[in-house]
Amino acid sequence: MKTTEVYILGGFLGSGKTTLLRNILKQESETGRKVAVLLNELGSISVDSGLIGDEVPLKELFDGCICCTIQDKLEVQLHELLTENDLDAVYIETTGAAHPVEVLDGIMSPLFAKRLEYKGIITVVDLMRWRDREGLSPQLRKLLAEQIHHADFILLNKADLVSEMEAAQLIYSIQALNKDAVCLLTEYAAISLTSLQHMQRKRHNGHKKLDVQDHLHLSAVVHTFEGSVKQTDFEDWLRSLPETVYRMKGYISFTHSQYPHLFQYSYGMPMYMNEMIKMPLNIVIIGERLDKGIMIGQLEALEVKANQ
Repeated sequence: MKTTEVYILGGFLGSGKTTLLRNILKQESETGRKVAVLLNELGSISVDSGLIGDEVPLKELFDGCICCTIQDKLEVQLHELLTENDLDAVYIETTGAAHPVEVLDGIMSPLFAKRLEYKGIITVVDLMRWRDREGLSPQLRKLLAEQIHHADFILLNKADLVSEMEAAQLIYSIQALNKDAVCLLTEYAAISLTSLQHMQRKRHNGHKKLDVQDHLHLSAVVHTFEGSVKQTDFEDWLRSLPETVYRMKGYISFTHSQYPHLFQYSYGMPMYMNEMIKMPLNIVIIGERLDKGIMIGQLEALEVKANQ
């Protein structure tokens, strides 16, 4: 089954996300790939959709942030994009107020997660806003730092508006928050599509510099259960998880029940809801630096134990 790449474009208000999106779409068009866009606006009127060509399938979400009030609408819109088009990639431009963990949670529906290949978060940082961040409220400073911390690729945008010395100091402070992301100084969010698609990290190994394909800062593990598990065993597994597992959702069949349960997990708390119909037994796990092989092995072991 063909999978569709998913890129999340993040960054604070006014940092240059829409300019970046337009640059990417122009390059994607030149390569002949079929891509779509999902725009999230906090208001009820689209400002950016007129900047995107008619040939690009587009869905818009208004009056809320992906991460809180409109997750259900997001699932519907994304499902429609995937169903109506044979897509190579989807670019999701978030609001400037969006938190990366919540956005990834919003797009990874258990119903179609296996059709998506999550490629990472590209965060645009306005260097002048970052320089003057002490003038922001503590909550906004924390959000800016979180957007940087979870990024896989950071565009240090509007580099022409600060001095070289300032730029060097700002890069240093940003890399202190996220040493693994690729950082690039840009003007008008100009970036080559090839560099984004590879999302390569540079790692220091002694004095030798190596280019390696590292795992994503935030990742999503998708597992499909073949059968039922015991709820007590499943909850023991939940308690054993590291704190870097932020979210889970999916459908689980427990041995004591005829129908599957809708399961959600957030901040260490599980929640179950009875379903009255059969659902695909997919579960999506979202966290930081997850070991996919270990996690899937543990879930498969729960099934084996339930059938003994």
